[in-house]
Amino acid sequence: MRELVEVLAKALVDDPRAVIVTEKEKDRSLVLELRVAPQDMGKVIGKQGRIAKAIRTVVKAMATKEGKRAVVEIGQEH
Repeated sequence: MRELVEVLAKALVDDPRAVIVTEKEKDRSLVLELRVAPQDMGKVIGKQGRIAKAIRTVVKAMATKEGKRAVVEIGQEH
């Protein structure tokens, strides 16, 4: 799933080298943290959060298919 989020994010941003996706297990859920350059935040979130919602929907569907629970958190690279 990490690779899926990474590919989707890199296709959206101007600076694909700044895309970082990390996986963590938290409370029986897989948490995927997506970090992008500050100038690319709008591209990943989209108007009214539509792109972020679409990314989360795809990841949730994939996780459900594998019998897991996944959450995508989006933030800026420091």
